[in-house]
Amino acid sequence: MPLTNLGIPCLFHEWTGFYCPGCGVTRVILSLLKFDFIQAFRFNPLLFILAPLYMLYLITEKKRIQPLSHGIMAVMLILTVTFGVLRNFPMFDYLAPTVIR
Repeated sequence: MPLTNLGIPCLFHEWTGFYCPGCGVTRVILSLLKFDFIQAFRFNPLLFILAPLYMLYLITEKKRIQPLSHGIMAVMLILTVTFGVLRNFPMFDYLAPTVIR
């Protein structure tokens, strides 16, 4: 955290050494507060995919289009699990949280 110089570690990463799908989310929020969208994307690109899908999910839930909303939720879950698994393979190490500078 920039104000306190304290970091919030991911317990999953601390215990296993693997990145979870949410690793980098705090840094994404801090980067977005600085309008540094590229760095935010490098910390966790999944959020940039899930955010519009979640908005679409909320709209379809509000309009009670159940099959579509359930499909969107299934896609979001599959993307999250797949992203969490892939970012731990060396071939996909570009998905791990990375500082650009």
